[in-house]
Amino acid sequence: MDLEESRPKGVFECELCRLSVPYTYFGQRPPNSHSVVLLEQCFITKDPFTPDKEKFLILGSPCSLCEKAVCVGTECSLFYSKRFCLPCVLQHRDDFPPEIQQEVDKRKAQKKS
Repeated sequence: MDLEESRPKGVFECELCRLSVPYTYFGQRPPNSHSVVLLEQCFITKDPFTPDKEKFLILGSPCSLCEKAVCVGTECSLFYSKRFCLPCVLQHRDDFPPEIQQEVDKRKAQKKS
């Protein structure tokens, strides 16, 4: 990323856990990662742990159902061909395949303990 590409474009805030981080790009084709096309529109920032300008971190994306901005944390969202916030996953649980339903049940059980 050049200097312009590394400047924050705004602040990503997860609407569930309130994680708040400046982001440098929103979209599917991160700058300087010419061969990478993401499957969803994502909030992205340069990876601060490496000098490699092609490395980036995906912070989150809008839920494909309710469009709330959610982080990629397992407590907040799930990716199954698209990003879904956990409240939408729970609300539409029966619309997901059994494997995803089991994953959601595991997450709920872990959250209780």
